Amino acid sequence: MPRTNCERTPAHPTSANQRRRYARILRAAAHLGAVHGLEGVQMHDVARRSGVAIATLYRYFPSKPHLFAAVLHDQVGRLDAGAPPPRPGTGPVEAVSELLTGASRQLFEQPLLALAMLQSNNVSHVGGGSAVRRTDEILVDLVLRTAGVTDPGEQDRRVVRILEQAWYGLLTTVLYERSSAEAAQDGIRLACRLLLGPVLAERRP
Repeated sequence: MPRTNCERTPAHPTSANQRRRYARILRAAAHLGAVHGLEGVQMHDVARRSGVAIATLYRYFPSKPHLFAAVLHDQVGRLDAGAPPPRPGTGPVEAVSELLTGASRQLFEQPLLALAMLQSNNVSHVGGGSAVRRTDEILVDLVLRTAGVTDPGEQDRRVVRILEQAWYGLLTTVLYERSSAEAAQDGIRLACRLLLGPVLAERRP
């Protein structure tokens, strides 16, 4: 299992040029991760494909887990920005189920990249990475918004964090080839009903 380098704090892009360079790195890592997986990706190859010096790459991403946790953060941010509103007549539990099963299908299309991101996210959790916390909060906020919860309390957020972990777990069963995508999708729908259903019912007037 790869480890993060906890002694080095990642830099963050501030200028427009730095943000473009950062985005190129994430695109290069996503491409290489989809082909080679976490273990097969070499940081020198990411630097070469993105057109940056290896020192620049390591300044932003001290390790591969830092890098692929950032790729996940970027993809969750895109999901958040591009998620359509629930279909008319869709209940809140069904809306969240559709959100998570749709995101799952996209991840299953690139299983090596998906596994690289989830593995890195788990490792970065152990290291207390801020990118992981931001990713988790974006996803929690997206689920709550999709469910129509505009004034969430701590209990709401706690339940959605548990749902998020259940979702990650079901994803990994497919990525490690321990279950089918169909079984995982059914599990996601069940988790949404069991976890969100009671909480949302309590919020009804």
